[in-house]
Amino acid sequence: MKRTLISSLVAALLISPALADDKKASTIAANKSSEVSTNTKSNINDKLLERIQIIGHSDGLRTIGGSATFLDESELDKLDYDDINRILASVPGVNIRQEDGYGLRPNIGFRGATPERSKKIALMEDGILIAPAPYSAAAAYYFPLVSRMSGIEVFKGPASIKYGPNTVAGALNMITRSVPNESAGAVDFAAGSEGYNKYHVHYGNTLDKFGFLIEAVKLDADGFKELDNGGKTGFDKNSLMVKLNYNLSGKGFDQLIELKLGYDDEVSNESYLGLTDGDFAENPNRRYSASQLDLMDWQHSNTMLTHLFETANYSVTTRLYRNDFKRSWNKLNGFKHDIALEDIIAKPFEALNPVFMEVITGQRDSEQDYETLVLGDNAREYFSHGLQSDFNANVDFLGLSHKLEIGIRYHVDEIIRRHTIDYYNMTAGTLVKKDDKAPKNKTFNSEKTSALSLYFQDSISLGDLTLTAGLRGEMIEARYQDTLNADDWLEKNSRIWLPGFSAFYQVDEQLGFLFGINKGYVPTSPRQDPIIKAEESINYELGLRFNDTVTNGELVAFFNDFSNLKESCTFSASSKCRVIDTEYNAGEVDIYGIEANVRHTFKLTDNIDMPVSVVYTYSKSEFKESFDSDFPLWGVITPGDEVPYLAKNQLTVILELASNAWRASLLTKYIGAMKETSGGGDSINFVGVSTAPLTIVDFSTSVDLGDGDDGSIYIKVDNIFDKVEIVSHRPYGARPSKPRTFVIGFKRAF
Repeated sequence: MKRTLISSLVAALLISPALADDKKASTIAANKSSEVSTNTKSNINDKLLERIQIIGHSDGLRTIGGSATFLDESELDKLDYDDINRILASVPGVNIRQEDGYGLRPNIGFRGATPERSKKIALMEDGILIAPAPYSAAAAYYFPLVSRMSGIEVFKGPASIKYGPNTVAGALNMITRSVPNESAGAVDFAAGSEGYNKYHVHYGNTLDKFGFLIEAVKLDADGFKELDNGGKTGFDKNSLMVKLNYNLSGKGFDQLIELKLGYDDEVSNESYLGLTDGDFAENPNRRYSASQLDLMDWQHSNTMLTHLFETANYSVTTRLYRNDFKRSWNKLNGFKHDIALEDIIAKPFEALNPVFMEVITGQRDSEQDYETLVLGDNAREYFSHGLQSDFNANVDFLGLSHKLEIGIRYHVDEIIRRHTIDYYNMTAGTLVKKDDKAPKNKTFNSEKTSALSLYFQDSISLGDLTLTAGLRGEMIEARYQDTLNADDWLEKNSRIWLPGFSAFYQVDEQLGFLFGINKGYVPTSPRQDPIIKAEESINYELGLRFNDTVTNGELVAFFNDFSNLKESCTFSASSKCRVIDTEYNAGEVDIYGIEANVRHTFKLTDNIDMPVSVVYTYSKSEFKESFDSDFPLWGVITPGDEVPYLAKNQLTVILELASNAWRASLLTKYIGAMKETSGGGDSINFVGVSTAPLTIVDFSTSVDLGDGDDGSIYIKVDNIFDKVEIVSHRPYGARPSKPRTFVIGFKRAF
């Protein structure tokens, strides 16, 4: 019912451009606040945007502590990506494990933190935690549609103490479009190879004291993989957002109330089942018959009520929020015989594995009971809600200038698992349910967390030196309950204080040096036995920042000293997990490296500029202790072994040509080899296996129609040279990078 409603609303918006008046405005101008210095903002909508941003935009040298990257709407428009993995190619210090090629379920880490389901970063939308259950089950199986974002912020370092609970890596904040100050909107229609379609429209206005914005996106594709039986491998995503606000400003103060409502859904014919290396070599886009019924179907809704009060001396931003996420994830789990799919795919010619492979590929019918296939529906419901208030003030005390930031948040989240399994036979290449029995209960439990968080941060200006000290507190109460066994439960409480300190010395208007140190922390989930320790680290960074308006860049060396690294075993990591979501400790681990990015604009003619950007990351990791782990990505560890899925070298080069009427961009991304398993051991697959180095080249160009008021045509080609490699053997077998794809689209702002 909801999906029908949103599709109808999307269609209605797409055929109603008459909502706009004749005023012409660029897409960027519709959200002018993202390009305005924080020192010149005066409009109430702009002030609200300023409060939900971590970094924001500045035309001069940024004196904030901590390495930071801000991609505004103009940056996001250059290559028109719908995939957050590709967007983050221009951000240093990001490590990613690709999975489906479209970025449907991203695996993102910062500075070597585990990328698995982005669970170790503070994942936010408009400054509010957006992962389905960030305390109880941090794995982000839901990820917002980035096509509707007007800004992306990545922050690493000491300021992450403001955005816990996870502070080992940093924060990713996705900024939605602001209510415009005047009548403005835009449409974006596109079509491409593999049945790709995009329909995106937004419109808003501010009428006296009342403002509104409506935005809708529909994104779908047939998919680039080829099922043996010719079934579907694509996806269909919808997103709808409405913002309503009212200006209550009076003499001497600004005040705004805003209501944000959102609904998203996805149906994707994705699978965790990959390929053997031999089959990958023959056809990397193949999908085995046994995955024909694999289907992800989810719905997500969110509500946020924001109150902003600001005077010349201070501001208070208070947000009441609620997020609900419900999913059905039907997928192949394995065989009734006690053998993991991962073992079969990794060693297809050992023991009975050739028989199992023939069933998986549909070449053999299920005959024996052990050839029965097990399909599981990992049905889950999540919710999170809370109240968050942030206070900011600029004060002079004892002859010093202070920028005070104080925040408090009460947050509750929960995951409810209702996992079931069914039995199927492979018959003439088709999966046939073995009997009419109801699905068998597999995992029924819940995890719930209540957390009170506090932070205090003070930035002091001492001439050219800015010192920032902060402290974050997390008071967590957690409970686990097995639904089918009343005696299987656990309650636990934890308290921790996380300090951070940074310094920025401004040599002149163009150059400055930064230093930072903070305590990193990731709590354990409610069901984990107290013997499992929380993840803790001390993180250091040292670097410089330069900006003379023509050239700007940042060079940062980082060192994350883990006193304890922990990981959790999930379906998305391996089929060999003995108990799903069980966590493991690794003890001391060091992760260190260098992040560099520089951008320079060459003036070729009076009308043509050539901006050039170079982004480089070097990362190195070392386990410091010996141990033998059942965790499938570790195994038998000796000191010096590396953490999995962390490339030593990553390089992105972006070349652009831009004039008043057209632009062209060429992005080249190099990702070095990544180990897929840290140690060895007879029971661990992919020992010594690394992904191959991968270089991808993407191109995008756009041309204005008429004088620009008639819109523009854009063409993009992802992976120009059709370079396809194994990007991972997770979850269950070799997975390809996305092949070459073409897209042509039309944009018009009104």
